[in-house]
Amino acid sequence: MHRKIILVNKPCNMLSQFTDDKGRKTLSDIIAVKGVYAAGRLDYDSEGLLLLTNDGKLNHRLTNPKNKTSKTYWVQVEGIPSAQSLRSLSEGVILKDGITLPAKVKQIACPEELWTRDPPIRKRKHIPTTWLSITIKEGRNRQVRRMTASIGHPTLRLIRYRIGNWTIDGIENGSYLCCE
Repeated sequence: MHRKIILVNKPCNMLSQFTDDKGRKTLSDIIAVKGVYAAGRLDYDSEGLLLLTNDGKLNHRLTNPKNKTSKTYWVQVEGIPSAQSLRSLSEGVILKDGITLPAKVKQIACPEELWTRDPPIRKRKHIPTTWLSITIKEGRNRQVRRMTASIGHPTLRLIRYRIGNWTIDGIENGSYLCCE
């Protein structure tokens, strides 16, 4: 069997699956390739890289928590986190399901190649926002959102930029690229 790898730049408000009984947008709205499955999830309200494959071993390697595949997210948060808050994220924060592994966290400029989000994020006139790059090696449910909330800076926009060595570079939002 020929291995397929498809990199999708998933838009906001789309499920990371091919079917839905509630009429929401799914991957089948943008991808016509059969026999591939998502290696992991990306929340309905999150954007960015989703890797699809027909290779069960690759899927397992990327999604098994024991393998600690790194994932980088561009995260727009409400407010301006202090150096101590960023240090907390990098050392691990306590969530309801336990402490997170250390993360690589840095403040970044708004990514130049960023597309317009539909729907737009909520804006508050007197509250600035900050972009962070957060790299984690776990994949708990809504983990990055819960991490930023734990330091008092809710996530407004979350874009997965990288999984392992794959990135969304050169893939327009709502499009995909076949790698193999």
